[in-house]
Amino acid sequence: MIKGYMYFLQILVFSLMVNFWSAAAVAAPDLIDPQVTIEDASNRLKQRLQDPGFVKDFQKINEFVNQVIYPHVDFDLISSLVLGKMWKDATPNQKDSFKKEFQVLLIRTYSRALFELKDWSVRFLPINKEEDERKVMVKTEILQPGLQPISINYRMLHINDDWKVYDIIIEGVSLVTNYRTGFKNDMERSGSLQEVINQLAKKNTEALNNRADKT
Repeated sequence: MIKGYMYFLQILVFSLMVNFWSAAAVAAPDLIDPQVTIEDASNRLKQRLQDPGFVKDFQKINEFVNQVIYPHVDFDLISSLVLGKMWKDATPNQKDSFKKEFQVLLIRTYSRALFELKDWSVRFLPINKEEDERKVMVKTEILQPGLQPISINYRMLHINDDWKVYDIIIEGVSLVTNYRTGFKNDMERSGSLQEVINQLAKKNTEALNNRADKT
């Protein structure tokens, strides 16, 4: 995939984890609904981090993501945006398989990022209204002692009375755009979407097996 792809992925998932974990500590009392979505998830993650075995147990992390984070992320929309034109040509089975493996990729990277959790906090920035009232950009900065803030912006969509994340922009770089370029390059090398999915599944399996061997 593109240069810096895995580094971007690690920063991406780490940013998600930090925002969900520490937003409540510095958030303003007059947060609007999309910001509250992130704040609520942060409180639940705080509780899970009280379990010392949490970050070492992929199953526990998987359960947490499914219960707390998954409901607030539109994986269907993200998957379709990431694959772009490939999504339109994919079979229903390929769409389901890709979304499943894509989620596993994020979760296992999320679990690695938990090991790197440091003394970070989050600052919410003012929200600019968009023409489409169903969409909003939640702007935040990750703060670290002695370092420059990291800009993390969340594109969110109002769906069925809930706000869901469908893209994340880290220092001006979009999750969707970055992934789309990476998987497009994989597609060009392999020649088929199914092979891209197979390779992603293989990497996920190998990574999880390696993790099991070390636990």
